[in-house]
Amino acid sequence: MLKIDNLHAGIEGNEILKGINLQVNPGEVHAIMGPNGSGKSTLSSIIAGKEDYEITEGHLDFEGEDLQDLSPEERAHKGIFLSFQYPVEIPGVTVTNFLKTAINEIRKARGEEPMPANVMLKMMRDKMSLLEMDKGFLSRSLNEGFSGGEKKRNEIFQMAMLEPKLAILDETDSGLDIDALRIVANGVNKLKGKDNAIVVITHYQRLLDYIVPDYVHVLFDGKIVKSGSKELAYELEEKGYDWIKQEAATL
Repeated sequence: MLKIDNLHAGIEGNEILKGINLQVNPGEVHAIMGPNGSGKSTLSSIIAGKEDYEITEGHLDFEGEDLQDLSPEERAHKGIFLSFQYPVEIPGVTVTNFLKTAINEIRKARGEEPMPANVMLKMMRDKMSLLEMDKGFLSRSLNEGFSGGEKKRNEIFQMAMLEPKLAILDETDSGLDIDALRIVANGVNKLKGKDNAIVVITHYQRLLDYIVPDYVHVLFDGKIVKSGSKELAYELEEKGYDWIKQEAATL
């Protein structure tokens, strides 16, 4: 599904990613861990198409198609979803209207008719029930006045409605208490399937107690320096990132 080959990229002449290799297949959950400044959010932004970054070397393919010339909107239309670490507030735009526009733009790009209002409303109610969300969210302005947990839960709700092929969750656990973490993680787990894939970006092992990855990758100084199973996350928790510095020095 997603294939990254020797990806080098940066911003304003500053190289951040220094040769990333990664393959994500349908049905898989990958966790990317690493200290601050290692390049985790840069990688997620580049996959989603954020235009601030420049790819200087390597390839980035999604379902066999080169992503480099596609805009963020085109990538979204093809099924790539990014859950932001800090979701933005959009006063005056309700959650319902935001999702209606997003869904119908994707359908338009695929040559499909707009989703009937009654079908969309039923889908919203079903997904909100799945995520243990109050229906009052639908009439609120997007993220305005939301708590940290509400913002993150709303991001997962958007993911549920858009049904992406590849979902990238950029530090979804940031700022969540244990109850909000459990609810968000349960929602993600219910959305997993054999035809989609999830990439979870996190600092901490605790999220991986709830969203169990098939693979864990450690990103350090712009490179994936170690990959393994979920046990690798426990090893990181025990030894810390200083241990990874030593591992990286041998590469």
